[in-house]
Amino acid sequence: MRRRDVISKAGTLLGSTALGAWSTAAQAQSSGVTDTQIVLGQSAPFSGSATQLGLQFHLGAQLYFDVLNAKGGVNGRLIELKRLDDGYEPERCAANTRQLIGEDVFALFGYVGTPTSLAALPLATEAKVPFFAPFTGAEALRDPFNRYAIHVRASYFDETAAIVRQVTSVGIKKISVFYQNDAYGKTGLDGVSRALKTVNLEPASLGTVERNSSDVDQALKSIMATRPEAIIQIGAYKACATFIRLARRQGFAGNFYNVSFVGTQALIDELGAEARGVVVSQVMPFPYSPVTRLSGEYLAALKDKRGIVPNYSGMEGFVAAKVFTEAVRRAGRALTREAFIGAIQGMQNVNMGGFPVDFAPNKHTGSKFVELTLLTEDGRVRR
Repeated sequence: MRRRDVISKAGTLLGSTALGAWSTAAQAQSSGVTDTQIVLGQSAPFSGSATQLGLQFHLGAQLYFDVLNAKGGVNGRLIELKRLDDGYEPERCAANTRQLIGEDVFALFGYVGTPTSLAALPLATEAKVPFFAPFTGAEALRDPFNRYAIHVRASYFDETAAIVRQVTSVGIKKISVFYQNDAYGKTGLDGVSRALKTVNLEPASLGTVERNSSDVDQALKSIMATRPEAIIQIGAYKACATFIRLARRQGFAGNFYNVSFVGTQALIDELGAEARGVVVSQVMPFPYSPVTRLSGEYLAALKDKRGIVPNYSGMEGFVAAKVFTEAVRRAGRALTREAFIGAIQGMQNVNMGGFPVDFAPNKHTGSKFVELTLLTEDGRVRR
């Protein structure tokens, strides 16, 4: 009896040990990673007035992942990008984020917009899920430092500083700001105000528009009353295009300046010939010709894709996917979220093909690159 008891107890112990080992192994692969796959989750606007921002970013990222997967993936794993529509609304984004975290995605990837990202980041942080390459330059997502927030693009402060330098360098002093009445617009306004303060100026007038709205009549009235020489816009493409058209019809002959989030190609499509003279700050390599190796890769991947034209939003998705993949490659086969973050922090002064990124243990913004581009009446973008 004693021998049987010993054998029974030993069997139970061995079974428990085996179960524990299986459980540990399962948990190691449960965070969106299997032997053959890495699953990412994206919440973005795939409907509503900011549709093109979410759609083009997603298409650009998927373009890179498709090419990668066709070659066998990274470290033997294919990458799958799940997407959910939030309509550019924070509440829907938060619900999507809870769902994606509940489905145990490896990382949250390519969220679009400041108010939506601000709703999602606390959830990602609590779950210790990397929040990678959001399509926003908001300072509130970067400061204070957050281990789980990883940014590939430059900030709105970088963009607005470049715009103000350009505008004031030609002697313009009466500068008005049209901005979206939410965290995104207010961040941009703060950036403009900070930059103007360095040259002892302040906005000549302000006008706001609500998110997902193109009702700009009151903003137009407020801004045009002060007869500005230039207008800086912090909004999405539909509202900004509406404002530009109406201001031109009222005789405004000055330049409009937009930050990158406006969606350059979408803005061109909305304005047509009225895009002439509109300036947009860019944080990604020029996507329309192979001026860099990275641009060449993007255009080559697009070659056989019908209905998809090169654009900055797509390039941003493509770049985000490339940087993500490089970090996964460096993390090695034993991929975990913490190993991935460590790999990102080790990517110091890495040239991604004409687009350098520079991360560090306490620096999760990889780029400060900004350049200004000019839109033309025939639908082109000039550097």
